[in-house]
Amino acid sequence: MACDLILVLDAPSPREVLPSLRQLQGTVSWVKVGLEMYTACGPDCVREIADLGFKVFLDLKLHDIPNTVAKAVESAAKLPIGMLTLHTGGGREMMQWAAKAQREHKPDLLLLGVTVLTSFSAAGLAETGVSDSPEKQVVRLGQLAAASGIGGLVCSPLEITSLRAVLPPGVTLVTPGIRPRDAKADDQSRVMTPGEAAQAGANFIVVGRPIFKAPNPVVAAQAILAELAAASGAQAR
Repeated sequence: MACDLILVLDAPSPREVLPSLRQLQGTVSWVKVGLEMYTACGPDCVREIADLGFKVFLDLKLHDIPNTVAKAVESAAKLPIGMLTLHTGGGREMMQWAAKAQREHKPDLLLLGVTVLTSFSAAGLAETGVSDSPEKQVVRLGQLAAASGIGGLVCSPLEITSLRAVLPPGVTLVTPGIRPRDAKADDQSRVMTPGEAAQAGANFIVVGRPIFKAPNPVVAAQAILAELAAASGAQAR
């Protein structure tokens, strides 16, 4: 199973990372626009990045009543994006409405359900009233999302194996919480290396700071892509 890299744009504006983005054209295909940039710049930042030739993963983690989320999916479908996130904690009806809006307005858009944030530890999850482990909660929400028509999930790499055991084979798994062996964990609690995540069955890994903070972002991205290719090749043998 091939695994690709998504570059996180942790910045308030595309202009903040434009020099690195221009360097990474032709090396990285996917970039992730999150709440910080989207809140600061709105839809224009998505169009600006897409115009540079990148595929855009819009990470808004939609979570509201079913009709509101469906309308938000309809609005987002007008943008040049390939992936869009929502919170699986919104429940079955919310996800079904979102999936219906996606099918009607942008059939090639991949909706991704966010299960348990990778910053959560078991203790942090317990503080929210969930007594199960992060892994059990991820599996529960992942199965609910798949049954509701959501085509992919965002999860910690540590839950990939458990999810692959219970989900239909076509479900896409996108995994943040990825750190090369020589990188800091930062605010992530449940992490793996790129190669480990690829071998476990991830379709995409999400990496930001280890690339942007590297002395040479292109070399850092190329090293991660080479590790993914090697891991995917070993998995195929």
